[in-house]
Amino acid sequence: MPDFYLSVIIFASKSHFGDLQMLDIKYIIENLDATKLAMSNRNTIVDLDSVVKCYNDLRIALKQVEELKAFVNKSSSEFAKLKKIGKDTSNLQIEISQHKEKIKILDGQVSELETDLKTKLAYIPNIVHESVPIGKTEADNVEILKHGQVPKFDFDIKPHWEIGLNLDILDQERAASITGSRFCVYKGLGAKLERSLINFMLDTHSANGYTEIFAPFMVNSDSMMGTGQLPKFEEDMYRVVDTNYYLIPTAEVSVTNLHKQEIVASLPLNYCAYSACFRKEGGSAGRDTRGLIRQHQFNKIELVKIVKPQDSMQQLEKLCNDAQKILQLLELPYRVVALCSGDLGFSSCKTYDIEVWMPSYDRFVEISSCSNFVDFQARRANIRFREENKVHFAHTLNGSGLAVGRTVAAILENFQNADGSVFVPKVLQKYLGVDCIRNRD
Repeated sequence: MPDFYLSVIIFASKSHFGDLQMLDIKYIIENLDATKLAMSNRNTIVDLDSVVKCYNDLRIALKQVEELKAFVNKSSSEFAKLKKIGKDTSNLQIEISQHKEKIKILDGQVSELETDLKTKLAYIPNIVHESVPIGKTEADNVEILKHGQVPKFDFDIKPHWEIGLNLDILDQERAASITGSRFCVYKGLGAKLERSLINFMLDTHSANGYTEIFAPFMVNSDSMMGTGQLPKFEEDMYRVVDTNYYLIPTAEVSVTNLHKQEIVASLPLNYCAYSACFRKEGGSAGRDTRGLIRQHQFNKIELVKIVKPQDSMQQLEKLCNDAQKILQLLELPYRVVALCSGDLGFSSCKTYDIEVWMPSYDRFVEISSCSNFVDFQARRANIRFREENKVHFAHTLNGSGLAVGRTVAAILENFQNADGSVFVPKVLQKYLGVDCIRNRD
């Protein structure tokens, strides 16, 4: 049986994952050693041999089913002819019944193998791009560039949560009483600063060719599957009880899935979107759990691109530059690092992290992650385009443009003054209506 025909059978059938397509099984079969090396470079344990065995078992079962069905079809035709001329058909009828029973048993085996194969494939991360540095942890990430001057202070600096408390613009204590830890209430100019940043970021990206989207903050499981959050990271997501809905961890999920199950008429597509984001942040600890750096709910502007395969790496560079533009306009010092293979996200083929300088941390902190997923998400979400009368999977990319709360934190820390006030970056002054945030006492 041709592999192409098998693929159609596997991925057209319904299962727990619906119409989900994962990493190309044909690629895995034809490049097994390379795929094993890619998983090793990711420090990911994947039993690819069991995937291949499951695939081969399914091929054998499907072939047997087709042969039995062909026999039944041929015998049924012969049965009708014999019956018409009055011949004895009892033995043939028994044989047909026996074959139908075998088909029923094999159909059950095929269904189990299909589900097993889809489940195995759903847990395999994307292949690492050849340009990604090989490494195990974030310590092996490679710095690409630095921009701006790290500020020097002649007074004892404060972390942003203290600055916000002293200026009466951030209130984590009341947020904790309303909800719990890792939430924050913004007050007065603090709330206006957050809102101003959202408008500034959306305005900047829209002027740069992105179409603004405002999409739901809840999505169904198919959408979470499509962008790779499910099934592997279900424990990290907030699910609405007794529903098929999840709170989004990023607008990437809503916006990328705008075109799931579609043949897109024209590419590229460039979107920017504001959303609240919801993450459990299980396992994070230490300094990052204070203030605005790691919250269970936070605001973010997301950039999403859907492009042709031949353009995706160039578009990744543009995406990264577009995210950097926000920090440049805000005059915040930052750096860009290329993530090593062991630090890549599940769905990513290549990622640049943009890290803003945080004085109280005395280091750079991630504020945007810009990734190329090549056709990984497009296969899962079935996003395609037509070129030269052929249908192909698109490539998808996304990046934060930027995380809003972390930008507030960076502004408070980098532009703090000895008297506790904070200068407002020039590009925000028209939004905020002031050039400095001062204590009202």
